Amino acid sequence: MKILLVDDSKTMRNIWKKVVLGIEGTEAVEAGDGVEGLEAIKEHGPFDLMLVDWNMPNMTGLEMITKVRETDKDTPIIMVTTEAEKPRIIEAIKAGVNNYVIKPFTPDALMEKIDETMKKVNAG
Repeated sequence: MKILLVDDSKTMRNIWKKVVLGIEGTEAVEAGDGVEGLEAIKEHGPFDLMLVDWNMPNMTGLEMITKVRETDKDTPIIMVTTEAEKPRIIEAIKAGVNNYVIKPFTPDALMEKIDETMKKVNAG
């Protein structure tokens, strides 16, 4: 499974990477913001899953997801965010995210969201 990790925090990407590389056969590509995320998709895509932070400089996660969904309706995307208010979550879902994880989270919680998302996508 090839996963794109998009967050402006290198520390956060390292945490995510540690979790996803625990999935057998997983490859992770990192990007520091939405602009880099779109570049990574052009260069390394397609991906089996994307983990995208909401609040980033240059291009937010929401802007990136909106751009991705213009041409790619299928790749599962999990929004990782501190934005826990219901209107923000609804906004993310409308933009095309398949699931979301609220920061801070445990590695188990992230793994659970990944499993849940991939099961939904594979069942659909």
